[in-house]
Amino acid sequence: MSYLRHLSTKADLVTAPEEIRAGFVALALEKSRQATPVVEQARALKVSAMSAERPNDLLKIEGIQTALLTASGFSEKATHHTEETDKTAAIQGFIEKFLEPAGTNFVEELVYRFLLTRGDSLGGSMRNIAGKLAERKVTRAIISALTLTGTTYQWLNAVSDTWITGSSDNTDIELNLKALSWKKLDETRTLIYNRTIPLIRKNIDMCLLDCPPEEIKSGIYKIPGRFIAFGELKGGIDPAGADEHWKTAQTALTRIKTAFANQNLSPDLFFIGAVIANNMAQEIWNQLEEGALKNAANLTNPDQVASFVNWLVNL
Repeated sequence: MSYLRHLSTKADLVTAPEEIRAGFVALALEKSRQATPVVEQARALKVSAMSAERPNDLLKIEGIQTALLTASGFSEKATHHTEETDKTAAIQGFIEKFLEPAGTNFVEELVYRFLLTRGDSLGGSMRNIAGKLAERKVTRAIISALTLTGTTYQWLNAVSDTWITGSSDNTDIELNLKALSWKKLDETRTLIYNRTIPLIRKNIDMCLLDCPPEEIKSGIYKIPGRFIAFGELKGGIDPAGADEHWKTAQTALTRIKTAFANQNLSPDLFFIGAVIANNMAQEIWNQLEEGALKNAANLTNPDQVASFVNWLVNL
C-alpha cells in the first residue's frame, strides 16, 4: 500500500492552519503577478491619452481604439464579434456619456473604466487560478523526481503545442506545460491534464496513459485499455469549500470507476487536495483502506507530494 509511505493515520491528511494561511498568500501573490500586465497597459493608455486636449481628440490617437472599446465595456470576446461601425458608435457614445461629463479629468475617467473592464475579465480567469497553481506544484514535483533519477522525459508546450525534450534547465516550464511523458524501463508513460475522456464524457484533472507522447494527438485517450490511473486534483485553499471540492472529486472518481468496470478494467484512482478537513480525511482514509483509492496526498505537504509522485512515475 503505497500511501503508507507518507501517511500513517487520517490525521496526516488534514491541512494545518498555517498551510491554509500560506495558501491564501500564494493565491494573492499570483493574482498580483497576473494583474501586472493590466496595470502596465493602463499606464500606457494614460500616457497616450494625455496628448488629447478634449475627449473627442481620443479618436484621432492611433493605436488606442481597442483600449477605448475596453473602457466602453467591451470584453475581448465581444470585440471580435462586433462590426467596425458598431465599435465606432460605441466609443462615441462612451465619450459623450462618460468622458465629456468628467471635464478636465476625462483621462483619469478613461483609465479607471479601462481598469474596471479589464479587472472584471481578469477576475473571470482567476477563478481557476488555484487549480492552475496545484497543477504547477504537482508537475514541478514530478519533474524533480524524474530529474533526480536521470529519467528521460518530454513535456508538451501549451503555447506551441509541440513536445520538447526535458533538460537540466527546466526552470518554470510548468507555467506552459499541459502534458508530460517519461520512460519507464521499456515502456512510456504520458500524463495529461484536464482532458475530456470519451468513455466518461467528462473532464478529468489528471490521466496517466501507457503510450508514447506522439500518440496523444492521434486520440489514444479514446482507448480505455491504455489508461493506467486517474486522479482528481483540488487546489482550492478556502476551508469553506473543502467539502464541496471533495464531493465533486468523489463524483468524478466514482464515475470513472463505474465506466471502466463496465469494460472489465480497473485503473488506479487517486486524490490530491490542498485543503482537507477532518471529516474529509476520515472518508479519504476509509477509501484508501478499502482500496477504492490507491493513493492520496495533501498538496500543502511537500513530503507527501514527493512520496506520491514517486509512486505515480513508477506505475
